[in-house]
Amino acid sequence: MNAIPTSLAAPCYVLSDSHIGVTPSDVELRVLSFVESLHGHAGSLVINGDLLDFWFEWRHVVPRAGYRVVAALSTLARSGTPVLWIAGNHDCWGADVVREAGISFMEGAWRGTLAGWHAHVEHGDGLRGAEDRGYRALRKVLRHSWAIRAFRFLHPDWGTALARGSAHASRAYRAPDEGRGLQEVAFRRLENNAELDLVVFGHSHVAALEPAPSHGVYANAGEWLIDPTFLRIERERIELVRWGSDGYETLREYARSALVRT
Repeated sequence: MNAIPTSLAAPCYVLSDSHIGVTPSDVELRVLSFVESLHGHAGSLVINGDLLDFWFEWRHVVPRAGYRVVAALSTLARSGTPVLWIAGNHDCWGADVVREAGISFMEGAWRGTLAGWHAHVEHGDGLRGAEDRGYRALRKVLRHSWAIRAFRFLHPDWGTALARGSAHASRAYRAPDEGRGLQEVAFRRLENNAELDLVVFGHSHVAALEPAPSHGVYANAGEWLIDPTFLRIERERIELVRWGSDGYETLREYARSALVRT
């Protein structure tokens, strides 16, 4: 089992919410191209959930969709670039195959040093207060060991079809509040923890790079279904970047020199 790193080198790239498996094939090809472009350039890579629209590890098989991306991540990791995959609400079931590929995989929140920034990184599902109360209860059931054991008795074709059908709403989801709920959660995390410089979420499908009122910055890598964006984090700055056929386009950036502490 790969140990979860507590420090990730710069430049660190953060990608989330590509939902490979139900999106058009060109989304997977864009993600593949992006991952392959990191060879020799990235210090580390964080997958902040929902890379795949569905991931489950039966005893002898895994879903067919997305295997090329998992292989590309494995190649990147085995070439010496650390890859950390934080589970989302679509790709959280099972991890042995991913870990055997050389990728560090974990559920929940990651805390550590991200390209020199003291960071909290989490997919973001279930973090809002009243809005996510019902989902938090459902999540406990779906991720319970008994539920996972029962799901393994389903034929993989049936299980995959069932999961994709039931997850349609959250895959097409763009936060009705345009991401403000998660931004408020991030701002509170920063206000209540003076040691943090950076909070990174995904899940809302709303890209963001916003300084907090107290100190530090909130960042969201956005999604790859419509407008492919990612984060590039260096020791002295954070960029929100769009990926395109003509290369990178920086949409917004935040400099460490602007970090305010009260």
